[in-house]
Amino acid sequence: MKKNNENTKVEKKQKHYDKGQIFIKVMAGILAILMLSATIGTLLFALI
Repeated sequence: MKKNNENTKVEKKQKHYDKGQIFIKVMAGILAILMLSATIGTLLFALI
């Protein structure tokens, strides 16, 4: 029975998401998109 209780605790922890980690991942994605768009824009401007 102790093993069953430990398994349920682990499952509950996996469903919990930290708001800070989600915010950091979203901001990292936005910054990556900005870096790519800036690089592409610079290359296009240099070619014109």
